[in-house]
Amino acid sequence: MHSPLPWLAALLVLYLVVPVVGLFVHLADTPNKGFGQPGLWGALWTSVLSASIATAIIAVLGIPLAYLLANNSSRTAGAVGVAVLLPLALPPLISGVLLLALVGPYTPLGRLFGGHLTDSLVGIVLAQTFVAAPFLIVAARSAFGTVSSAYTDVAATLGMGEFATFLRVCVPIAGPGIAAGLLLAWLRAFGEFGANVILAYHPFTLPVYAYTQFAGSGLTFTLAPAALAVAVAAVFLALLRFRPPTRRVRVDVPAAMAPPPRRTSELTFALERRVGSFHLTAATSTPCRGAALLGASGAGKTTALRCLAGLGPEPAARVTVGGRELETAPAQRSVGYVPQEPSLFPHRTVWQQLAMGPRSTPGRAAFWLERLGLVELADRRPHQLSGGQRQRVALARALSSDPELLLLDEPFSALDTPLRHELRREVHRLLAEYGIACVLVTHDPEEAALLADEVLVLAAGRVLQAGDRATVFGRPRSAEVARLVGLRNVFAAVRDADGSVEVAGLRFDVAPFPDLVGTDVWWQVAPESIDLDAPGGHGGLIVDVMELGTATEVLVELAPGFELVARQPGAWPTTAASPGERCSIGIAPGAVALWPRETTDVHEFRVS
Repeated sequence: MHSPLPWLAALLVLYLVVPVVGLFVHLADTPNKGFGQPGLWGALWTSVLSASIATAIIAVLGIPLAYLLANNSSRTAGAVGVAVLLPLALPPLISGVLLLALVGPYTPLGRLFGGHLTDSLVGIVLAQTFVAAPFLIVAARSAFGTVSSAYTDVAATLGMGEFATFLRVCVPIAGPGIAAGLLLAWLRAFGEFGANVILAYHPFTLPVYAYTQFAGSGLTFTLAPAALAVAVAAVFLALLRFRPPTRRVRVDVPAAMAPPPRRTSELTFALERRVGSFHLTAATSTPCRGAALLGASGAGKTTALRCLAGLGPEPAARVTVGGRELETAPAQRSVGYVPQEPSLFPHRTVWQQLAMGPRSTPGRAAFWLERLGLVELADRRPHQLSGGQRQRVALARALSSDPELLLLDEPFSALDTPLRHELRREVHRLLAEYGIACVLVTHDPEEAALLADEVLVLAAGRVLQAGDRATVFGRPRSAEVARLVGLRNVFAAVRDADGSVEVAGLRFDVAPFPDLVGTDVWWQVAPESIDLDAPGGHGGLIVDVMELGTATEVLVELAPGFELVARQPGAWPTTAASPGERCSIGIAPGAVALWPRETTDVHEFRVS
């Protein structure tokens, strides 16, 4: 059975198109077509001129209004949004009446201008602006609403103020929607009749001229103005659909200028933010060159990074680099921000991305363009780049602003494994070579260990543990911290006086730990240190065998609730035990790690 949708659509198309076709058929059969009638071309010019002036006024005032409405969710903004769209719901004649009551010749405002606000070009523009402005506001507000906040965040950290961000970032990105709104507003102004008749009957606009011709001479003499109106509308609707081809921008990269040598600055920070019921607090425990915020999704890592960048509704973080406290406002804070998505400005080439920040200089931008291997891509736009190339551009853009602090929000998570390893090694070299302090957000313990001296482990907005890399990775204070830093086979245990450790009712020999005798401890063994075929070992049940290509992981249950993961190189031998069969677990005493089990696993820090 065929879908009825094309037939339903075709009916409406016919209804809308046939009258236009009929107009030109009728015009072709009419000997005196009326294009020489007095006043016709003057009326057309009046309509074109007044609609253009009205559209210019609407653009200058309406685009900022649409931007503010799109970025404000308050009740006041909602009320303003309804009020400025009211002309859409009013009959045009009523709109004319409202304007006449405001600017008519006998009103205070009309007398102030000597009655020239009506029956004049000014009156026509006033009427057209009133009825056409909502068309731009609706289109531009929707277009601004699609501009990701990541673009404005990046612009702020590059040093741009709100007005510069509006002009150089938001307007170009929302440009197609704004252009559509302006064209629709022009067409609405060009075709306005009702408000014009009330407010400015003279000079004639094309719709008013057509009305007078129809009233005085009948249908025949309205064919010419109707045809002109249809032709003008068709031209502008064609412009609405026109998309100029993207021109290739020739880039002349200037001579590179390396950033001046900088001592590796030490970093400290303390932050606090409430978002609804979510309460985030975090701080470094000691000055460091690089800090990593490590945790699962929803822990508050990105919120913390935004606080450090100065982004948000209120100052929520105190940050010092090299003993100097950074400014509160993001535009003055001197940070480089690389969000999880690169958020490259779609209307800018690679070179323009690097050079557009107020703190960037051509020489410094050229240096980072060369240093990160982007010279051959200088004239490309974001859609012409691969994922790895976009991440490099985002990093180069942040570094071109000469930041004192580099903020990285999981910058490698979307990359494939080889590219991820390559890029994070390169970032490690850059940070060490140029002495830039860094805060990294990640859920990958390996990245945290590579790029940070201090590690803060977060969960639900709280710091579970903070300290130097060796302490946090070597002696996690809870099983949750151990899991988040990537340790496996971690269990609560008791260190007995005879030197053994009891875990889930089983005893294991361990290396001497004199200071832990008789205490509650955490017991941990690496999967690679477990022997699955040890004579006289602990008996276990193989629960699962997972072949990972270069290695095999085996899940073994030793007691209810006590399961160990063993890892062995290569494929699982066909002669080895299968799931459901027994094995004998052996663990060398020196392979076991112990550390005290503390009573608390939460540290809170507050901004003083």
